[in-house]
Amino acid sequence: MEEIEKLLKSHQIRPTAMRLLMFKFLKERSTAVALTDIESDFDRSERTTIYRTIKTFEKYGLVHQIDDGTGIAKYALDEPQSSRDLHLHFHCTNCNETTCLTDHTIPHISLPEGFVTQDMNLVIKGTCDKCSKH
Repeated sequence: MEEIEKLLKSHQIRPTAMRLLMFKFLKERSTAVALTDIESDFDRSERTTIYRTIKTFEKYGLVHQIDDGTGIAKYALDEPQSSRDLHLHFHCTNCNETTCLTDHTIPHISLPEGFVTQDMNLVIKGTCDKCSKH
């Protein structure tokens, strides 16, 4: 927990007990999680506290939100080396899990004059490695 506390402080986030636990929870996941997933694990915590914590992490660059086309926002920790690089996401249509593919970045796309990018999200849909083995 000491390492997590230092990391939070380095992002100007006060390391409260809830923030430490939520960071640990996210770090232990290999796939993106929805707020409902977090709420079910933190069933004794207030929903607003969970929401504010995830939004604080997002604001200070610890997590990013993923729109995988399911209509449910999912969150994943940012990789330290990626420094918010735009990367691909993979959504498995079988198990409904969404995974960050941080080794695969979104290439630069030239837009027509007058168009201004606000956000970019590239989700590949198909069957993940676990599901394709069955």
